[in-house]
Amino acid sequence: MHDDMLIAQAAAVLKAGGLVGMPTETVYGLAADASSAAAIARIYAAKGRPSDHPVIVHLAHIEQIKDWAIDIPEEAWVLARAFWPGPMTLILKRAAHVLDAVTGGQDTVGLRIPSHPVAHALLAAFGSGVAAPSANKFGRVSPTTAQHVRDEFGDAIDLVLDGGASEVGIESTIIDCASGRMRILRPGAITMEMVEAALGQERVAVMEQYDSTKAKIKEIERRALARIGVKQDAPRVSGSLDAHYAPRTRLQLVPPHSLAETVAHHAPRELAVLSRERPAGFDGEWRQAAADPAGYARELYARLRELDKLNTELMLIEAPPQGPEWDGVNDRLRRAAFGSGDVV
Repeated sequence: MHDDMLIAQAAAVLKAGGLVGMPTETVYGLAADASSAAAIARIYAAKGRPSDHPVIVHLAHIEQIKDWAIDIPEEAWVLARAFWPGPMTLILKRAAHVLDAVTGGQDTVGLRIPSHPVAHALLAAFGSGVAAPSANKFGRVSPTTAQHVRDEFGDAIDLVLDGGASEVGIESTIIDCASGRMRILRPGAITMEMVEAALGQERVAVMEQYDSTKAKIKEIERRALARIGVKQDAPRVSGSLDAHYAPRTRLQLVPPHSLAETVAHHAPRELAVLSRERPAGFDGEWRQAAADPAGYARELYARLRELDKLNTELMLIEAPPQGPEWDGVNDRLRRAAFGSGDVV
């Protein structure tokens, strides 16, 4: 449920060029008017975000796609009808009026319709597109509660809407529909199998299978080519940097078979551990990880923030299982460990 007066107040803040902490089913977003360069600049300033890093535009209705994108392939419409409202972002060719500040200077734009009722009410009241990257300092752990947003920004933003804890807990799946071959650029709750089922057998061939190792190699290649001015067809997207989602405490991913041995090499007071079972003999700070991918994703960022506040020297995370349903979680943890200085 939502408070109509608060929604109206938040819409007014957006129309005045302000910033709103907006709940979504994935994570909380730092929302601003996507048609205002000044408002978008406030997002970048608050987050400390690089100016060439695009932001996702959130919409209330599927028909609004045409207001922000052109040359929309039929596959994009199929996916939109199948998964919106929901945790999926489509990368499409941008319309001429879309600001470079939104797209990071690219010829594509990311669009999404969130399913959270508070987000939907705000977007409907505002009436146009809202840019809303995650409401955290750039590269840090994303927020999944209103308190996380307040902890991150304090009075630096104008209003925070409290929609409870985010149901999905990690950012949306991003699917490139603009480069001629559809591919998942960032994994999330919408998996490759779900996408293929929605598209149907006749369209499955156009999808490129997501592979986390290949995705990392492609990003390294993209940066190298960008440095020498080579144009590429793979768009830069939110959350695609090697180092991202990182707590302040150094984070190390440890294979399950090595966890007990790694823990034994440290004094208990030095460690905070997230694993499915408490390591034998460890009496330090331990939190239990969910056994299923959806539960793990839902709790992940809250757990990272909780462990970060303990101010230990090291955060040990038992590496989750592999498999398509775990791609989103493993992607976030790999980038978090990279941001902590542990290359994985």
